[in-house]
Amino acid sequence: MYAIIATGGKQYTVSEGDVLRIEKLDTDAGQPYTFDQVLAIGGDELKVGTPTVEGASVSATVLGTGKAKKVIVYRYKRKTGYHKKNGHRQLFTQVKIEKINV
Repeated sequence: MYAIIATGGKQYTVSEGDVLRIEKLDTDAGQPYTFDQVLAIGGDELKVGTPTVEGASVSATVLGTGKAKKVIVYRYKRKTGYHKKNGHRQLFTQVKIEKINV
């Protein structure tokens, strides 16, 4: 069984036991978290929500938070001598999917 959830402006396909990195959540490590925006549930038959599936949720445990690898942003305009180098490290939360509740 799998589910498609929406969090942090992105959509993720998850199944029980998966560990994934999502946009940063305001919870501590070891705390449970419930995703309420379940867009679809698949398995024997696909159940698609409009826009979410009624009464469905995904339970997860927060493993921790961190920063992703640095992404270099380099701006350059030719013939003018303009260049600017900038870096960005996106914050993430790592979660483990425990159960898909239908």
